[in-house]
Amino acid sequence: MVGAVALFILVFGSLRPALPKRVTLLTGSEGGAYQVFADAYQRAFQAQGIELVLIESSGSVENLRRIKTDDSIDLAFVQAGIPNEPDSEDLVQLGSMFPEPLWIFHREADATGRLGSLAGHRLAIGPQGSGTQLMALQILAASGFDIASDKLVAVGGHDASARLQSGDVSAAFFVASARAPAVRELLDSRDSRLFDLELVEAYQARFRHLDVLTLPRGTLDLVDLRPSRDIHLLGTSAMLVARADLHPAIVSLLLQVAREVHGDADLFQKRGEFPSVRDNGLPLSPQARRFYESGPPFLQRYLPFWLAVVIDRLIVSLLPALALLIPLMRIAPPIYAWRMRSRIYRWYGELKFLEGRFRSGTDTDHDGLLARLDDIEEAANHGKVPLAFANELYTLREHVLLVRQEVLRAQRRSRPPGAQE
Repeated sequence: MVGAVALFILVFGSLRPALPKRVTLLTGSEGGAYQVFADAYQRAFQAQGIELVLIESSGSVENLRRIKTDDSIDLAFVQAGIPNEPDSEDLVQLGSMFPEPLWIFHREADATGRLGSLAGHRLAIGPQGSGTQLMALQILAASGFDIASDKLVAVGGHDASARLQSGDVSAAFFVASARAPAVRELLDSRDSRLFDLELVEAYQARFRHLDVLTLPRGTLDLVDLRPSRDIHLLGTSAMLVARADLHPAIVSLLLQVAREVHGDADLFQKRGEFPSVRDNGLPLSPQARRFYESGPPFLQRYLPFWLAVVIDRLIVSLLPALALLIPLMRIAPPIYAWRMRSRIYRWYGELKFLEGRFRSGTDTDHDGLLARLDDIEEAANHGKVPLAFANELYTLREHVLLVRQEVLRAQRRSRPPGAQE
């Protein structure tokens, strides 16, 4: 029993460590969708008593580098298509959280054509270390641009939006959700237009991680018909990347929160379409796989999160202890019976010893034998055993009586004729 309890304590403290109270998440630059969604995550975590620390960054490329090299980082938003380690042992993905179109805004009337028409113009392509800059450079290079040109300005977010509206740049690239503040600002502005990209299927064939998206005519404004024609875009999705050793309960909580935050319909997604698994650049977390296949863990469906985690931890910790207790429970009754009987049988040992000496004639001190028999009987009278073993004590007293009678008979025979007893 003591071993089972010790095993339970050991397993409870090591096999399923306690839920962490602090988790770190790399977001992105100010004015980006990563920051917006991370704020929603933070509020949901705070409601469960867990501190979600948000760390601003330049974007996906920096996020991937930092989560690989900094053990203090637990989570990061990363643009799908950037990670390419399907057999990674230190990082896992929790799935794609939301779509990220490639928005190309400019100041001219709705234009359609090839990117080559932007040659010679100043273009905002996103900050260094961002997924926007990486995709912009890939697309521009495939379109024949000199990506070393000083016409490509490394700015993004609100800065890129301001420069576009002031005329400092002719076009600005954003890889972001439609809910990103900077994107939303430009979509609502009548001074900016979206570039209707030709050859989107050709780009998709060349860059397999990209999707072809369409923004239908009049989506932004049905009265003024903005946009005035269907706009063809390229897009990807935002992955949530985690360290492989992240606590399973945190993974489950994240995905439940993500389902609430990202599950509604939007410009480029149907209700319930996200989160989902859309990229194989990183292995899928085992906990995430179970979540997508069967939903949240059973206990978390019906109990408060913290209580479900505690009970789950107890159950997992009890299993090894039960594996030890089951055989112990089978041998415990015989051991218990032996322990109880041993309290009585030790007096049988002395009784047999006295009887042997008496019968062999080596001990003729009848008074001494009777005194020792009295001691055995007194011990039997005051012996404390469970009621189920009381018959053993009564049997011992009968046997003591039998030996005493033999000793008394021998004592009477040994007295001279006429002597008083």
